[in-house]
Amino acid sequence: MERSKQIASLPSLGLLTLAGMTPKHHEIHYFGIPDLSSKVTAVDLDDRFDLVAISSYSAQINEAYELALRFRARGIPVVMGGTHVTALPNEAKKYATSVMLGEGEAVWPEVLRDAEQGELKLVYDARKLDFSLDDAPMPAFELLDISKYNRLTVQTSRGCPRDCEFCAGSNLICSCYKQKPIEKVLAEIDRICEIWPHPFIEFADDNSFVNRAYWKRLLPELGKRRIKWFTETDLSVAEDPELLQMMRASGCAQVLIGLESPTAAPLSGLDWKQKRFAQYKEAIRTIQSHGITVNGCFIVGLDGQTTAVFDDIYAFVRDAELYEVQITILTPFPGTALYERLKKANRLIEPTNWKKCTLFDLNFRPLEMTAQELREGFHALTRKLYSDTFTVWRHGIFKQNLRQTSIPWKNMRRCA
Repeated sequence: MERSKQIASLPSLGLLTLAGMTPKHHEIHYFGIPDLSSKVTAVDLDDRFDLVAISSYSAQINEAYELALRFRARGIPVVMGGTHVTALPNEAKKYATSVMLGEGEAVWPEVLRDAEQGELKLVYDARKLDFSLDDAPMPAFELLDISKYNRLTVQTSRGCPRDCEFCAGSNLICSCYKQKPIEKVLAEIDRICEIWPHPFIEFADDNSFVNRAYWKRLLPELGKRRIKWFTETDLSVAEDPELLQMMRASGCAQVLIGLESPTAAPLSGLDWKQKRFAQYKEAIRTIQSHGITVNGCFIVGLDGQTTAVFDDIYAFVRDAELYEVQITILTPFPGTALYERLKKANRLIEPTNWKKCTLFDLNFRPLEMTAQELREGFHALTRKLYSDTFTVWRHGIFKQNLRQTSIPWKNMRRCA
């Protein structure tokens, strides 16, 4: 649950990126509204705006649509984009003046030119355009009130070579894996450091260490900047001791890893994870022995899981001595292969109820347990995993193991 709070408090990197590439003769304002349903009035709805751009998660898209209509009622054109809009452009067209599909950077200059001429098109489709991260603009971090955030995001890559059917990541807007030049990544971090002396950075990648050679060039430079950082990756990092040592020395505090299931059978649709399942626990211990905590993520409701999954997850977390754990309910996000499969099988409960795209609400019919059993088991497991007693034990055993490890982590320079 802690991870969900972090996600909710992050600024929109997509909107900040568009702001960063907007010509200086435009006056720009950024509004972050983490709970649109209750804070929609936080945005000034007077007529001083010539153009409004909105991006939102699926779970909040209805409130975002409401906001778009309120602006349009005042004669202010609204452009909407992001993964949800890209997945469902016909839905978004009902509320926005224009929709941007795919990577916004590729079409934003055209949107601005058309807006200045009062000739906005209904659709700006970047999905067939070849946008390179070599041309990635500097996000406008200076627009943020840093006091509202405990971490900021920097993207080093877009897309993922894996093909998990439930993933609602950047693959929905980017058809291939691409890497941002190291000098641009460092420039963004330097810009953040100008407005936040000791930042905590979250690398907004679907899988950061696909290109290990790239990171082995980047990590020493991160170390010079004395930052702390977090990212998402897979267990293959445990196979590279040099990489782990460099990560720790450069300020890596934690990695989030999608383990998905505490048993092998439900991973049958994720062959690359199933093949590594036997090494799950040892890989976690290896990573944590380098002073990097692991946030292991599990999904409940996968085909093949019975009610035994709840006890299995608890036992796995205990036996693997995971520092942090995240549990979510399998969620069919629009645009994903999972959504299409469940829709075809008539297993979606409310196919267009996007408010249930929270990762913690059930919106499909599980196969080997009832919906009630899944909900009740999920909530009971949540209480056990995040109890004060078990949390203190998990964090304490990590520190105890670290004191006993042979890895010379104590001699590495620790970030300020």
